[in-house]
Amino acid sequence: MDTMRDRLAPAVSRLLDEDPRVAVVLAEVGRDGFTDAWSRHPDRVINVGIREQLLVGAGAGLALTGMRPILHTFASFLVERPFEQVKLDLGHQGVGAVLVSAAASFDWPAGGYTHMAPGDVALLDTLDGWTVHVPGHPDEAEALLRHAVAAGDDKVYVRLSVQSNADRRPVDGEHFVTVREGRSGVVVAVGPLLDAVLTATEGLDATVLYATTVRPFDAAALRRATEAAGTDVVLVEPYLAGTSASAANDALRDVPHRVLGLGVRRAELRRYGTAEEHTAAHGLDARSLQERISAFLGTRAGAGIASAKGA
Repeated sequence: MDTMRDRLAPAVSRLLDEDPRVAVVLAEVGRDGFTDAWSRHPDRVINVGIREQLLVGAGAGLALTGMRPILHTFASFLVERPFEQVKLDLGHQGVGAVLVSAAASFDWPAGGYTHMAPGDVALLDTLDGWTVHVPGHPDEAEALLRHAVAAGDDKVYVRLSVQSNADRRPVDGEHFVTVREGRSGVVVAVGPLLDAVLTATEGLDATVLYATTVRPFDAAALRRATEAAGTDVVLVEPYLAGTSASAANDALRDVPHRVLGLGVRRAELRRYGTAEEHTAAHGLDARSLQERISAFLGTRAGAGIASAKGA
């Protein structure tokens, strides 16, 4: 199966052909995928070089002229390094853009900590008015990218990852999807962590919600789920642990509830390893999730993990 990022250049190239408002701004990363698109639209495929602050500033300038810019590079260079430009050039000036990242929290461990961005969504949470999409499958990534471009002049972040679920789910750019229903708690699985959550909760009488759009947070879906499943909530996010805890607390502010936030831990892992080893070290593999979710909900998972252990 191709990756989410494999879909980016073909999907954006089609958008460039279809919509004269669309422009793409790059900072070297990903430029080879846009060679054909640049030949057709040299005025709307722009590579600023390794200048990430300029990447955002140029995108904001295009937006001020009425364009719909798509900005792309690694998450650490798209959100963290040029954060002042994201805050001022886009937010303060009241213009929008579609930021599309790569490498997620630790997709490329060999790049070291400079290429990791587990805090990107939490950082955008300090700003007003951002929509954040976290697809879990290449088909979902393409659908959410199109949704983001069509979203007027909003500020949208699309977080791509090489990690993926086996199957696509229906996504609409707004709502959580109910994947499994139960009565002993609610587990919200974000993006590419759905498959691990489903394996981890096999045999548990718990509701599983699938979230690919995390901002705005679908408070109504969480409230509906807790009416039947109870108000113990586990958030499983592929970025900094607890990033959505305040949003879940706000959704349930008028009822007694508990929230457990699982995600990337704050402690830096100083050995490169593999993405799978980083996933396990942060407790986001299926076996670790089973233990942590079961302990919080006060129940034990069924035969799914046990069978895997005996294999």
